[in-house]
Amino acid sequence: MRPLLSRWRPVLATLLLGLVAALLCEWLHTPLPWMIGPLISVAGARMMGADLQAPAQARNAGQWAIGTSLGLYFTPHVVGKLVEYAPHIVAGSLFALVLGTVGALLLRRTTGVAFKTAYFSTAIGGASEMANLAERNGARIDQVAAAHSLRVLMVVMVVPAVFQYGGIHGLDTYVPGPRTVDTLGLMALIAITVAFALVVRKLNLPNPFVIGTLIAAATLTASGIELSAIPPSMSHAGQLLIGISLGARFSREFLHTAPRFLTGVAIYTLLALVVSALFGWGLAAVSDLHPATVILGTTPGGIAEMCITAKVLELGVPLVTAFHVIRMAFVVLLTGPLYHWLKHRAAPGETD
Repeated sequence: MRPLLSRWRPVLATLLLGLVAALLCEWLHTPLPWMIGPLISVAGARMMGADLQAPAQARNAGQWAIGTSLGLYFTPHVVGKLVEYAPHIVAGSLFALVLGTVGALLLRRTTGVAFKTAYFSTAIGGASEMANLAERNGARIDQVAAAHSLRVLMVVMVVPAVFQYGGIHGLDTYVPGPRTVDTLGLMALIAITVAFALVVRKLNLPNPFVIGTLIAAATLTASGIELSAIPPSMSHAGQLLIGISLGARFSREFLHTAPRFLTGVAIYTLLALVVSALFGWGLAAVSDLHPATVILGTTPGGIAEMCITAKVLELGVPLVTAFHVIRMAFVVLLTGPLYHWLKHRAAPGETD
């Protein structure tokens, strides 16, 4: 009994800390309390040496809740609008590739790390996918993972705060297809989306519990099949699980990971946020999209985190989701080939 309790103690402590932090942040009316509260509290405690650990499937469960709830927005009308805005979404994806490449050159020159490490550290993609590519190309996996953890942490802390305290919210005319919770329908929705996510994972595709559940739920909604809405409590639980799983990436050793390198990543992230906002504003100026929606769509954050921000602040959820999903596909598919193209065409010493 005691060995079992000692094994589960770090997990239970992590869940309790995350829950208390979420409730406190909700009471204080902070941005995204159910994700940011757990993320900051767990990351801070971990870096101070606390023995905390996220449940093994926490991130998958959290991503399921977010992916499914996002998929419910893709009604036939919304799908038609996304086709109309496809050129803008593709432009945002190409911009992300350019931003990551320029960031790699900047990070290499300011920190002295190898170009391949800098390149996979600044690519606007998922941490696990970029770490895999880094390993395959001989880059420093630890620094790449640390860079993406820091980028996501900074984006999640900065962007929702700027939007909320700047009073930018309530602009979304899109609403989910199903608006009421039906117990049997919810059980069927869970079964279908989880099954599809497992198929996507079996195919070794990235972010299966976001992309898989999103595709399954969106396909149902676009076909006019409305099984059930997602209860708010389930959405909150999903955000909490994502928050603690992100926070658990940090440790005391993280603070000693090449301080100059992490400082360079922090500076790059702040510059990327500013440049992305300017690009999003310009993209909105040549369309009828609201600037806040496009800026959030071009922000260099993770799919789940930025789409949660769009959902909570009611900022064009389907469009923001489409921007980030298509961008992720572009980055995952093209980052590797683009690296090899740059390596063979750059001036001698530039990509060392």
